Amino acid sequence: MPGINPDRLLRDLRDLRGIGAQGTGVVRPAFSEADMEARRWLKTRFENADLETTLDGVGNVVGRSRKSGPALVIGSHSDTQPEGGWLDGALGVIYGLEVARACAEDPATADLAIDAVSWQDEEGNFLGCIGSRSWCGVLTPEDEAAAKGRDGESLADALQRVGLAGVPRLSVEEERHIGYLEAHIEQGAYLEDAGEQIGVVTAIVGIRGMTITFTGEQNHAGTTTMARRRDASAGLYEMAHRINQEFVEITDECTVWTMGNAVIEPGAPSIVPGRAVLTLQFRDQDDALLDRLQARVQEIGTEIATRGKIKVDVRSNRAPVRPSKMNVDFQAHIHRAAEETAPGRWRRMPSAAGHDPMVIHHRLPCAMLFIPSIKGISHDFAEDSHEADIVAGCQVLADAAASILRGSRWRAS
Repeated sequence: MPGINPDRLLRDLRDLRGIGAQGTGVVRPAFSEADMEARRWLKTRFENADLETTLDGVGNVVGRSRKSGPALVIGSHSDTQPEGGWLDGALGVIYGLEVARACAEDPATADLAIDAVSWQDEEGNFLGCIGSRSWCGVLTPEDEAAAKGRDGESLADALQRVGLAGVPRLSVEEERHIGYLEAHIEQGAYLEDAGEQIGVVTAIVGIRGMTITFTGEQNHAGTTTMARRRDASAGLYEMAHRINQEFVEITDECTVWTMGNAVIEPGAPSIVPGRAVLTLQFRDQDDALLDRLQARVQEIGTEIATRGKIKVDVRSNRAPVRPSKMNVDFQAHIHRAAEETAPGRWRRMPSAAGHDPMVIHHRLPCAMLFIPSIKGISHDFAEDSHEADIVAGCQVLADAAASILRGSRWRAS
């Protein structure tokens, strides 16, 4: 199996970190000056690895192996959050580059085709996963026309500004590509807490979002007796408490839910609130469980409303994001490679965060691996991982990629 070059891997990660660096973190939002500088730097690095490289019309950097195929695509994204960490996305991009180089340098794997990629705007400055959506042919003209950056700039104007307007866009080559692999920092603490080194991702979780509105009667806080009150905030507090109590009974440790915003109106200490609004988001890899959780919120709302004090309106506030199952065969290759590099120190686990494979798995088989995040921190300048884990993860990915491609060639012969 191919042996990666740890010094080269870490050097490239540090060099990429320097583009848009702020303190220990990185500020490199999609189509910013730093983002485009990073993409031009990646293009040169891919070319130096003898990959036929294109910066396409939506900002993807794609390094295509000169081998005939079948080919695996390996990568992630190099854009960041407005205040991002240095490994979120970048780790997977440099892994793709290093796996391509390592395979090419080993005579036993030099015939294998690895295409490396950095997708554009996974983080959603303009529209989440623009690059992989475009590559998969699911970026609609309507979505593209409506896409605006956080500063209000349209996507069309951004493409014009960076010189990509009218540049051809690349797309999946179904006759060549047999699948997509992505490595990522965990962005949580399961691996670190367990003293483990590799996570084999089973699925990217689905996401549901709901808004619950409580309507009562605004009134004087001193003269309105408790029996006569129609306090909208009381409904909100009960809903929040019951969600925290009852979700626990039907979920496991991987299910998460967040009530990230609560508004009580008019928000004055001497007024009984007449209106309150609660937002809820919940995530899990089991779509049926997400259905049950959504139904339970509806049931709680109905129970509160039937007492006749306040009205309760429960509705979805976003289109459901369905769980994205990772390819079982690819997972098996990764866990065998993990056992070689980190025996007994790996686990199967879902991804609680969204990634480009949510889009790509509809066109190609996908798999992901995680390495530990120190203290579970991500989307913050403090994001970091240990060098030993970075190196181990890349070796696992290289071994798995070679194994997958060898198996594919055997089946095709």
